[in-house]
Amino acid sequence: MSQAQKIPFLNLFSAWRPGEELAALAGGYLVTGAVIDKAARSIRAKVECPRMPEEGLRHQIEKSLALAYRVERVELEMGAAAATAPASAPVAAEPAPAASAPPPPPPAAPVEEDAMAAFRRTEEIRRRALAGLKTASPREKKAASGGTRGKLLYGKHEIKRESIPMSTLELDMGTVIVKGDVFAVDHRELKKRGAWVVCFDVTDYTGSVRVSKFFPGDEGKGIVDGVKKGQHLVIQGKLNIDRFTGDMVLEPYAIMESAKPMKTDDAPEKRVELHLHTTMSSMDALTQVSPKAGPDKNVVKRAEAWGHRAIAITDHGVAQAFPDAWHSAKKIKVLYGVEAYFINDVDDRVVVHGDKEQDFTGDIVCFDIETTGLDKRRDVITEIGAVVLRNGEVVEQFSTFADPERPLTREITELTGITDEMLRGAPPQAEAINAFLDFVGDRPLAAHNAEFDMGFIAEGCRRMGRPFDSTSIDTLILAQNLLPELGKHKLDIVAEHLNLPAFNHHRAYDDAATVGYMLVPFFEMLRDRGVHTLQQINPAMARLRTGGKARRQPKHLIVLAKNQLGLRNLYKLISASHLDHFKRYPIMPKSLINQHREGLIIGSACEAGELFQAVVKRKDFAELKRIASWYDFLEIQPLCNNAFMLRKGMVQSQEELKDFNRTIVSLGEALDKPVCATGDVHFLDPEDEIYRHVLLASKGFEDADSSLPIYFKTTTEMLEEFAYLGKEKAYEVVVRNTNLVADWCEDVVPLPQGLFAPKIENSAEELTSLVWGKAKALYGEEPPKIVVDRINAELGDIIKCKYDVIYMSAQKLVQDSLAHGYLVGSRGSVGSSLVAFMSGITEVNSLPPHYRCPKCKHSDFDTAKEKGIGCGADMPDAVCPVCGTPYAKDGFNIPFETFLGFGGDKVPDIDLNFSGEYQANAHRYTFELFGQTHVFRAGTIGTVAEKTAFGYVKKYMDERGRTVNRAEENRLAQGCTGVKRTTGQHPGGMVVIPQDREIYDFCPVQHPADDPNSDIITTHFEYHSMESNLLKLDMLGHDDPTMIRMLQDLTGVDPQKIPLDDRDTMSIFTSSEVLGFVDDPILGPTGAVAIPEFNTKFTRGMLVDTQPHEFDILLRLSGFSHGTDVWLGNARDLIVDQGVPVGQAIGCRDDIMLFLISCGMPEKRAFKIMESVRKGRGLPDGAEEEMRAAGVPDWYIGSCKKIKYLFPKAHAVAYVMMAFRIAWFKVHRPLAFYAAFFSIRAKAFDATFMCQGMDVCKAKMREIESKEKPSPVEEDILVTLEVVYEFYLRGFTFEHMDLYRSHAVNFLPDNEKGSLLPPFTSVPGLGETAAWSIMEQREGKRFISIEEFSAACPKVSKTHIEQLKAAGALDGMPDTSQITLFDGLF
Repeated sequence: MSQAQKIPFLNLFSAWRPGEELAALAGGYLVTGAVIDKAARSIRAKVECPRMPEEGLRHQIEKSLALAYRVERVELEMGAAAATAPASAPVAAEPAPAASAPPPPPPAAPVEEDAMAAFRRTEEIRRRALAGLKTASPREKKAASGGTRGKLLYGKHEIKRESIPMSTLELDMGTVIVKGDVFAVDHRELKKRGAWVVCFDVTDYTGSVRVSKFFPGDEGKGIVDGVKKGQHLVIQGKLNIDRFTGDMVLEPYAIMESAKPMKTDDAPEKRVELHLHTTMSSMDALTQVSPKAGPDKNVVKRAEAWGHRAIAITDHGVAQAFPDAWHSAKKIKVLYGVEAYFINDVDDRVVVHGDKEQDFTGDIVCFDIETTGLDKRRDVITEIGAVVLRNGEVVEQFSTFADPERPLTREITELTGITDEMLRGAPPQAEAINAFLDFVGDRPLAAHNAEFDMGFIAEGCRRMGRPFDSTSIDTLILAQNLLPELGKHKLDIVAEHLNLPAFNHHRAYDDAATVGYMLVPFFEMLRDRGVHTLQQINPAMARLRTGGKARRQPKHLIVLAKNQLGLRNLYKLISASHLDHFKRYPIMPKSLINQHREGLIIGSACEAGELFQAVVKRKDFAELKRIASWYDFLEIQPLCNNAFMLRKGMVQSQEELKDFNRTIVSLGEALDKPVCATGDVHFLDPEDEIYRHVLLASKGFEDADSSLPIYFKTTTEMLEEFAYLGKEKAYEVVVRNTNLVADWCEDVVPLPQGLFAPKIENSAEELTSLVWGKAKALYGEEPPKIVVDRINAELGDIIKCKYDVIYMSAQKLVQDSLAHGYLVGSRGSVGSSLVAFMSGITEVNSLPPHYRCPKCKHSDFDTAKEKGIGCGADMPDAVCPVCGTPYAKDGFNIPFETFLGFGGDKVPDIDLNFSGEYQANAHRYTFELFGQTHVFRAGTIGTVAEKTAFGYVKKYMDERGRTVNRAEENRLAQGCTGVKRTTGQHPGGMVVIPQDREIYDFCPVQHPADDPNSDIITTHFEYHSMESNLLKLDMLGHDDPTMIRMLQDLTGVDPQKIPLDDRDTMSIFTSSEVLGFVDDPILGPTGAVAIPEFNTKFTRGMLVDTQPHEFDILLRLSGFSHGTDVWLGNARDLIVDQGVPVGQAIGCRDDIMLFLISCGMPEKRAFKIMESVRKGRGLPDGAEEEMRAAGVPDWYIGSCKKIKYLFPKAHAVAYVMMAFRIAWFKVHRPLAFYAAFFSIRAKAFDATFMCQGMDVCKAKMREIESKEKPSPVEEDILVTLEVVYEFYLRGFTFEHMDLYRSHAVNFLPDNEKGSLLPPFTSVPGLGETAAWSIMEQREGKRFISIEEFSAACPKVSKTHIEQLKAAGALDGMPDTSQITLFDGLF
């Protein structure tokens, strides 16, 4: 064997990690042959050894390998090597790193130079060995023929051989070629190693595989930069086991881009899909309409790419996909509709069939039949009985048996009393039916459940070719409508209720006579209601039906909006179905649809529709025509859609399914209504069906795995589906009629375009007055040019775009809160607006940092600019040169464009943090301001999250005893994500409708989570989809304003007057010395524990890394912590490792725009780059070159490219201002600070151990930290324990709880004692209601015993009483109120 064909032992067995001794020994081994026996789960290998190992050592190696590869045994056939060592034999004594996974992490100590050199040597040897393998050394690359091959991303040679399906991959295949789509990328940089682990998942939809390889240095950068989610790749590589996960992975030798063949619709004239479900059909469909998705995922874009003129969106009972579908459509008409859950409460079963008219005195033939069974196609009549009702009396009769030409079953004989003997010699079926019809003549018929009896007579007539079209009356439906109080309406039950004579039930003549007697009182009831003739009965029944108890299973119905009026009516119907008719599903009654029918197009839907079910029940053609006449178009669907009928035995052949569709086609022809072929689409491509199986299985459907290929089909596919109708008819139903229905619909928009804000009288004038009033109060009668220009620019855009109402709405809400003593924190970008500051909406002054004199109004904007100061709080103290008054310092340098864009092209989103105690009042005030019927809670849509989807997939596989690799699990989970699970409400969002509009002009409404018991009404659309059209007020409840209010109440200090440059307060962000302790081993070097924004171990670590001494740096840290991929792996590396100053690193989105403008880039371009980066889209095309040309450093450009989300600076300023004020109290009013923190923020305070001293607290902390996975409650306890520990560390104590002094919920400080008195709620499990009851009951009294206290406070349990005892609250109080004769004697 040539040396090149021998594989180093440690390369072949790369997942094996032996100890140093074994590794040194095996380092020189070469494998000359190997066999994997899957059945026996064993590995046999021939090995050349420089020196033969002892028998025991060989067994040790075999055993170790078997454990590593999870096989039963490994057999090594050892042989001596040739005298000359092979040139490629490893020279290092340590094992090579695994190809399929990164080497184990390095030790904590720094890696020595010689160790790194050894590592590089070993990796070089491994790479050379792999290059020598035959499978990894294809012939020299030739030029791609015809330029059809894709770009080679990795490897030396193009991949030319065919790929194999991923579902067939097995570990023992060795080198394989696969082709598929990248759906997950998880590359990892090992910075300490100076290496990369390339890792991505790829699928061909038969299966999936993870591609993984360890690369030293920058060898893997080509793959890291080149492989992106959504790419179609061809990969050649070797299958290995990842030693960390135990999963099979593919180690790539070559990776090549490949053009993915896109499905097209090549028909010359395209169809239109009129029945399609999106991910908003709850847990049922996967078709996406997200504007961010391309034609490979988005069905609207797919239809547009195929050249379809239109496409309908018809989710189950909801319209929540409308906004996304609208934004996805560019050159295609979207038809907006729903597949409604429909109940026919009007005429699903009418009393009178036929058009004969007469009054109630005329002859009516009342009849009944007995049969051999229930199926009119297979069973026959055994007896016919009839009587004639004339003017309220039974005057004639008819009775005959009929020969069934088969023996009766025992069940039929027992039910009817008719025997085979009785039927012997009876007339044949045709003769009996003819005799009956001759008796009837042209008189109307009546029967109980007439559909059954008339069906058998009609079938008999069809068989003998006799026409049959008699008018009939159904007394069952009359009974249901006239006697709604009855639970059941069987003939004998109704007869008993009406006190009719006893009769022999289930014999035809007796039943017929009873029907006649029953009609007499029924006709009297009808006369009382003003009904006197047969044809007047049906209209009267429609008015009666709502009172009945008939249980109706909802059927399906397609409702499309023909025009904007139709859309409004559709929104009304959807709202009513959710608010007034919700019973497991949002029900649309036919009566309601008829009221709002204008502008709507009604289709008959799928097999669950009223018409198709009537066809399946084989109702007569006249009845089918009556049902179909209500619809605007009729639907038929591919046979595969209804294949479940074959599986369940509902039909016997595909021909029956075809006949159902043929019947509907005939109905369309008879009624001159278009019949349309629809797909009932639930997913985009055939391979997506598995995701639906997983979803349906999660809901417990037994037939979840049944094949149902309801994907989005091309025109040709649909024409093939209906070829059995004939070429011309198939073309008509698939193409011509679907386009006809699309043409009936106008171009409809689901949301009116533009902003529709409510009106506040003189809002523009009031806003202008407020702004200039405060501007002059701060900066004098003639404010500086920079102030005037900024106000004019902002006010111009705000008033031009009619945003003044939004500003004034927020201003009134904030002022109302302030009037009640609660500060309001602003969130989001609103602090970017100087007008918002001047009108009192936010405390954030967005002007550049400056001095201003509170007395003479002189200002200085130049000093901060000259000194490069980032915000006013960091400016040195100075006095006014004009009047000598100490300057006020202000300004945070935030551009207005981050709020409204350039020219006001962004609708302002004003988010406010109210105190949690005041939030409900703020919501009530909104209703007062705009009116109860014009304010709605903002709706949200909860979709399947990735973690939940993984749970579904795991359960699905476990229940079926199947296992798949992690990549396939990942694919299936991703496929299930984004599907709607439920709806909800935004915690603080309110949507306001203008006074001259109704909510139905914008969207439907519903209860959150479809809870019929809720009194909250939310928008049906997710509120973000309407934020450009309607005023949305985001009023969250927050702890910080509540805490600030409590601190002010306890200390009398006005928080708004706290200086933001207080040095002692600033010092706690770098040191705890001012708090009285230094470098505590538990709390670390800073004093930031319990300070909002900086309380977590993550943010405290950030403080240690950056050592902030300026307020402006605190703002950046807030941006670092709230952003995604901003600090870790980005700014931290730049600051800590590369020495970039903190003030230059990107912290907030505004930093990018300001920095690029300072480099000389145009403002609008800087804004666009900032917008792209802050949304995680990277740099726009051409931006990198432009930035370099402007002198932007490479590290800055690299940082921009990593960012996924950036925090607004105005938001950071508002948060940090609140945090700094709270920190001031921690430094200067510590006892009040801890009282407020424990009362408001400490959700897990437990007096049973937290009030027992520092040692008990430390022990509890150690107990929780020792757990591998503490529970969420324990993690909350740990956070609170840190603050309690610091409280003790600063010399404070807790008093024993006191029954007469302790508060219900608040900790009470005693500054003289340096102590806090715990509230009753600090007893675990004792809720606020019980705590407040203790305070009420103790008022003006002293309890003489625990027994009396317990009786007075029934909400306090025995357990709570024991805990109150332990806390000292009941000290000195006897258990009972009893007194003995001996008390006091001893």
